[in-house]
Amino acid sequence: MDKLIFIKYGELSTKKDNRKMFIKLLLKNIRRKLEGLEIEINYTTARMYIKTTSKDIDEVVNRLKEVFGIRSIVICDRVNNNKEEIENKIKEIIQTLSFKTFKVETIRSDKSFPISSLEFSCMMGAVVLKNKECKVDVHNPDLILNIEIRSEGTYIYTKEVLGLGGYPVGVQGKGLLMLSGGIDSPVAGYLALKRGVDLECLYFESPPHTSLEAKNKVVKLASIIDKYSGNIKVHVVPFTELQEAIYKNVPDTYIITIMRRMMYRIAERVSKRRNCKVIINGESIGQVASQTLTSMSVINNVTNYPVIRPVACLDKLEIIDIANKIDTYETSILPYEDCCTIFVPRHPVINPELSKCIEYENLFDYETLLEKCIDNIETIKNLKNDNFSDLL
Repeated sequence: MDKLIFIKYGELSTKKDNRKMFIKLLLKNIRRKLEGLEIEINYTTARMYIKTTSKDIDEVVNRLKEVFGIRSIVICDRVNNNKEEIENKIKEIIQTLSFKTFKVETIRSDKSFPISSLEFSCMMGAVVLKNKECKVDVHNPDLILNIEIRSEGTYIYTKEVLGLGGYPVGVQGKGLLMLSGGIDSPVAGYLALKRGVDLECLYFESPPHTSLEAKNKVVKLASIIDKYSGNIKVHVVPFTELQEAIYKNVPDTYIITIMRRMMYRIAERVSKRRNCKVIINGESIGQVASQTLTSMSVINNVTNYPVIRPVACLDKLEIIDIANKIDTYETSILPYEDCCTIFVPRHPVINPELSKCIEYENLFDYETLLEKCIDNIETIKNLKNDNFSDLL
C-alpha cells in the first residue's frame, strides 16, 4: 500500500473528556464504510491515518466524504523529519503539478525539530523557486504547499478535501424519524445524522388509499440517507383502520390535528420499544394546518418524549437546496399519495383547541386501534433491496 490519507476530526476534537469514545466510534463507522477496500488504519487523538493502494485511493476519498465526524480528508506524502528528505519529496511533488504562484505553510508540532516554522517555510519556498518557474503569492496563491512536522514524521500535501463535519453517527444514541415521503423529513433525518443521532424510520401507510409505490418511495428515501449511517431500518405502520375512524368520527376541520396526535402517540410507543431517545420529524414553522405554533403545541401535547425538528426554522428553498445536495429531492417529488395528503379537509383548523381535540378523540375507541397499528408493524431491514432501486 503506497498511498497515505490522513483525516482531521470534526467537532469531536474539541470534546476532551469524550474524545476517545468519539474517535473509536468514528473508526468503527469508517471501517464499515470502507469495507471491501484494501486499507490499513491507525489513529491518534489528533488524527487518523489510512494507508491504501493507488487503485483504491479515489474510492476511499469518495466514501470518506459520506462519513460524519470528519472535518477534512488529505492525501499526503510522509517522510522522515530530515531536511534533505523533505526537500527531495517537495522537488518530486512540484514536478507533477501545474501552478504559477504558491506559498508554503509549515506547522512544527515536533519542537525537537531544530528549524522554526517560519524559517522552514522560507527555506522550502526557496527550493520551489529554484526548481519551478513560479512566484510567491501569500494572499491568493494557485498552490498552497502544506508541511506538517510531527514526532512520527513529516507530512507534505497540497490539497485538502472538506468532509461533512458534525459528530460520528451513533454517538448520541438513536432517534426515530417520522419519514413521510415528502421533501422535508429526509432532510431532517440527514441533519440529525450530522449531529451524531443514529436513525430508525417510521412510515404510516394506508392501503388502499396509499399505494405500494408510495411505500417503495419512502424506503428508497431511507436507503439514500442510509449511506451516511449504514444502520437504518424502516418501520411501516398499517394506518388505514385508524385513519378511517378519524375521518368517520372527527369534524373535518380537526382531522389533520387528530391524525397527527395519533401519529405522535404511535411514534412514542415505537420509540420506547426500539430504545430511541428522541422523535425526529420534518415539521417546519408555517401557516398551514399542522405548522403553526399553536398546532405544534396541541399535537405535541400527547407525548412527553423529546421531539426534534431540524428544519423548523429553514425556508423551503433552503430545505430544497439540502435535498438536492443529498440526492433525495427527485425521489421526494414523485407523485405518490401519503397519509398526510389523503382525506385533507378544505379548511383545516390552524389554531386548534386542546379541549376540542380531547372531546373528539373520546368519540371513538382510538386506544384499541393504536395498539392494533403497533402490533402489525412491518420492519424493513434490507434497504439495498433492488425492488426500490428503479423508482426513478
